[in-house]
Amino acid sequence: MEWPVIVGSVPGQASAFQPRSALREQVNAAWAGGGTVVLSGGGGVGKSQFASSYAHQAADEKVELRVWVHAAAADQVVAAYARAALRVQASGADGQDAEADARGFLEWLATTTRTWLVILDNIIDPDEISPWWPPVRGSGRVLATTRLREAALSGGGRAVVPVDTYTPAEAHNYLATRLTDEGMAHLLDHHTERLVETLGRLPLALSYAGAYIINEAVSCTEYLQDFTNRRARLDELLPADADTEGYGRQVAASLLVSLDAAQAREPVGLAAPALRLAAHLDPAGHPCALWATEAVTTYLADHRAVRTGTEDRKPARDEVQAVDSRQARSAMRLLHRYSLLTDDTTDSPRAVRIHALTALATQEILPTDAAPAIAEAAAGALLALWPEADHTAPGLAAALRANTDTLATCTDDLITTPGGRALLFRAGNSLLHAGLYAAGVSHWQAVALDGERVLGPEHPDTFTARNSLAVSYSHAGLFHEAIRIGEQVVADCECLLDPDHLNTLYARMNLGASYQYADRNNDGITLLEQVAADSGRILGPEHPDTLSVRANLATSYRHADRLPEAIDLQEQVLADSERILPLRHPNTLSVRASLATSYQHAGRNNDAITLLEQVAADSGRILGPEHPDTLSVRANLATSYRHADRLPEAIDLQEQVLADSERILPPGHPAILYRRAGLATSYRHADRNLDAITLLEQVAADSERAFGPHHPDTHAADRWLAECLLEAGRAQLPSDPQGAWNYARRVVKWARPRVKKYPEVCASLLRAAYLLAADAFDADGRPAAAADYRRRAAGQA
Repeated sequence: MEWPVIVGSVPGQASAFQPRSALREQVNAAWAGGGTVVLSGGGGVGKSQFASSYAHQAADEKVELRVWVHAAAADQVVAAYARAALRVQASGADGQDAEADARGFLEWLATTTRTWLVILDNIIDPDEISPWWPPVRGSGRVLATTRLREAALSGGGRAVVPVDTYTPAEAHNYLATRLTDEGMAHLLDHHTERLVETLGRLPLALSYAGAYIINEAVSCTEYLQDFTNRRARLDELLPADADTEGYGRQVAASLLVSLDAAQAREPVGLAAPALRLAAHLDPAGHPCALWATEAVTTYLADHRAVRTGTEDRKPARDEVQAVDSRQARSAMRLLHRYSLLTDDTTDSPRAVRIHALTALATQEILPTDAAPAIAEAAAGALLALWPEADHTAPGLAAALRANTDTLATCTDDLITTPGGRALLFRAGNSLLHAGLYAAGVSHWQAVALDGERVLGPEHPDTFTARNSLAVSYSHAGLFHEAIRIGEQVVADCECLLDPDHLNTLYARMNLGASYQYADRNNDGITLLEQVAADSGRILGPEHPDTLSVRANLATSYRHADRLPEAIDLQEQVLADSERILPLRHPNTLSVRASLATSYQHAGRNNDAITLLEQVAADSGRILGPEHPDTLSVRANLATSYRHADRLPEAIDLQEQVLADSERILPPGHPAILYRRAGLATSYRHADRNLDAITLLEQVAADSERAFGPHHPDTHAADRWLAECLLEAGRAQLPSDPQGAWNYARRVVKWARPRVKKYPEVCASLLRAAYLLAADAFDADGRPAAAADYRRRAAGQA
């Protein structure tokens, strides 16, 4: 005999192979405690490729016998063992009886002193394989792969090592190496990381994506756009000619194989409808509690497959059997065992996850009439889980919003059913409560358009959607859009609905708030006074929405310099809120913060600071430190510190708040402009004029872009900048001629285009700048230039 002996075809090493050092350490440690390791993980996580790396390593280490077995069925294992028995000349092996030869091979493994490695790839039925596990003796090792998570796999001294997807670093390294090796590194771009995450860091998906990108010469961004198009199909995203690593079409094919097996296990007939429901939810996860909701158990009962011969069919009405939460949970665990989804058995809001490719493949094989029932069940279940107040469970609310987005993407016109509309409205309001204003605008734009298209422009729910869109525009600082849509909605409601209809009332409430945000105080006060009276009559004087209207009215009084009325009304509203609502309810926090701001405007800084420090702490704890309302409270607290001559504290807090605002809020949001201006004011008080000018230049430019050249806030920003430029000009010293000259140019560049708009301010600015430039030229020994600039200064006077 000639050694080494190789039996079976070992897959070639993958391009850009990732060694997966952490996983390798686990396998090596398990082997140190025994000779058999089982790699368990879902399809496409790279189990076979990883196992093949050990086969190649064994070749490098001169292991004398290497056997690769396709272990999907027992007869395949027996046939491979029988061939091996003949190759190693096992006692009694003659090629006449495959099972006898296979047993002879196992005996040979148990007694040989030669080194060996047996790899059993893709075990599907552990019971079938049970008699054929190789014995572990001294120099021998066994490595098996399976998609199953069966307890039987860990018996007999075997160690089960879970295999998950690549780590973020491994996934990125794979794709980067793959493209770089082909000379196409330029196709990597700023969406590479997002593409890697969208593909779930699944080795199978990344191998297809890499091959496709190379073959088609498309960027990562272009491939990501194709993949996230819900109408794209697996055959387009994972074409057969992109299977360069020999994975095979595992996603759809293995899905069908596993699903058929799961359907036949207890609880019989529930695996398929359960997987179809999960495929319409967020791949990143949903709460396990979803499977205990009445909407889901009813759906499973109605769609539990009935076996007829070799085919499944939907049950007739008299065949429907009730499904309880325990059976629904068992169906989910069954899918977990077959690696069709992952259940981490915790109460996490994302405890149950499904891979994006598994979800897509499931949707492709979905029966044509199944989608409406799935959408109805999923919508009902998500709504049933939604907390009454988002701030009590922010993680759960975030997960439910993500699942709503996925369901809406997977379902045509979710808005058609009352349950679907209720879910979309709940998710949209949740975005606004969470301070995700840009996302809220996008959400409500889509819902409003779908409402007009599907329900019609006069449907009450269409009015609600358009009204919510106006609110989202206000929160996002798009006041002109908010007022335009708000006025349309109010006019339509007053024309088509009863004057006391709730849609009409809420539309007028929100329009009044938009007037307030846009500094149209007279319009806002007139409307809000009417709405406060109507709300008290229709909803009751202690209804939370009535309290909100009165709070908005008080804020409008403050904006209109009617401070005594504002404070008196806010103190009333706060007393009512603390009596009616929980002490730390977001509405109560908002009223307390608004009252503190009024105290600040009235010069009652100590009262303002005491109240704002309490509200800032409560808001950070209840809403989160980065919630827009928390940022507003902290910004107001910093202003109160400045008014109280606590400048270092004010500046430190304002710098933190501005940095958080710029990171969290959409660019150009009015709150960012106001916070820059507030920080600039503090810089001026601290004699940091140049720092103040840098901020105010941004504020002036952004204000003109956001509000227009004639808006009061734009004029205010220009005035603040002009005053700051004058103060800084007086502080410039001729001992730094270059600095003085650069500063003078900066002033002239700003002031010249604005001479007609602010003639007196700009004339003073230009005169100061020209004199500063003249001093700079004098200091630089250039008297002629200095004289020229003094003549220009005289001309401005």
